[in-house]
Amino acid sequence: MTSDSRKMIQDIMDSESMGYAYVYPLDGDPRKEYLISLSPENIANFIGNKGYDAEKIIITDVVDRLVVNTSMVFLDTCPDQKLCRKIIGYLAPIQMGEKEAGAILAVSRNTADEYFQEEDQMVTMAEMGM
Repeated sequence: MTSDSRKMIQDIMDSESMGYAYVYPLDGDPRKEYLISLSPENIANFIGNKGYDAEKIIITDVVDRLVVNTSMVFLDTCPDQKLCRKIIGYLAPIQMGEKEAGAILAVSRNTADEYFQEEDQMVTMAEMGM
């Protein structure tokens, strides 16, 4: 695992909260899974960055509760209306072409799983050494 990946995961964990994004490509390829920061700005940037090539994006928290569901770059379902308004505040200028999607805090799910597996192994080794 690269140090860039480790830093990105640390940045995601240091953000407001984290969750998972499931991107379903328009071309019918298998879905892509990501660990992402759930800050409203990051969600908007993620949707703006990935949504034009996706049939839909589903974003959940870490216990699999729906945060937002999109149809391409348009919000479809967003149970937390306060969060939804914040996301739209960042997403609308991207949708209107007034600005580009910014950098996103996200790594592939496989990279995140590898990171957490390594962390678990280090904890186990430390406990066994006690």
